[in-house]
Amino acid sequence: MTKSSQWDDLRPRVLSGVAMLAVGILAVLLGGPVFTVLTAVVCGIGVWEIARMIRSDLTMDCLILGGLGAGMVLMAPMIPALVALAGFAITAGFGALRLKMHAARFVLYTMWILCAGYGFLLLRLGQDVTWILWLVGIVVVTDIAGYFAGRMIGGPKFWPAISPKKTWSGTIAGWFGAVIIAAITIANTDAGAGLIVISVIISFASQMGDIAQSALKRFVGIKDSSNLIPGHGGVFDRFDGMFGAAFFVMILHYGLGLLPWLGGA
Repeated sequence: MTKSSQWDDLRPRVLSGVAMLAVGILAVLLGGPVFTVLTAVVCGIGVWEIARMIRSDLTMDCLILGGLGAGMVLMAPMIPALVALAGFAITAGFGALRLKMHAARFVLYTMWILCAGYGFLLLRLGQDVTWILWLVGIVVVTDIAGYFAGRMIGGPKFWPAISPKKTWSGTIAGWFGAVIIAAITIANTDAGAGLIVISVIISFASQMGDIAQSALKRFVGIKDSSNLIPGHGGVFDRFDGMFGAAFFVMILHYGLGLLPWLGGA
């Protein structure tokens, strides 16, 4: 790969990335219905893309499943948690029946996205904005540090069979970025030094989200989940790391109660 080809995707990535970041920060700061609706839309598009990757010939079914996914995430904060999770499972199961192919994968990936969206909402709604900014900051810095370190330093691949572009240098750079975000957060909250370890783990979870999404694409034999975002492919391509991180925070905090400084568990 030549130096120029290494950076061919930089301009569209930056332009679309800045636009998404601006919209995302505005939604996070506003919170409430704006944040809830945007999160639901992102999750719904993610479910649509998963269905489309599996059965691109079933256009209407894929759209319906995306709409159901968005609707369930939208309602989730207003209903008991177990009911919300049951709704997610019903949506995923219904989709598996409609698609009639790769049912287990559709259920697994759909549940991942819907639960991650739910955790994302719980982390913002009714809580200090600091913690959603902490999570988003880790994912964004992990992605940026990994992108530039991977291309400037290169070196051994992290998991070449699934994600040929991901390197160990980029992976480790992402962890260092997470440490910086943790240090900034610790300086402005009552969270202790343990947040550094948790932040690195969350960074790794975001990277595993990327790996999991790449595994699905390789399985179905496509390059991008869709072409909705210039330079990034689809929404699932762009938010896989966020889904991975949010899902892990949901398990650690709302499932196991291991992050007491977040509150709301």
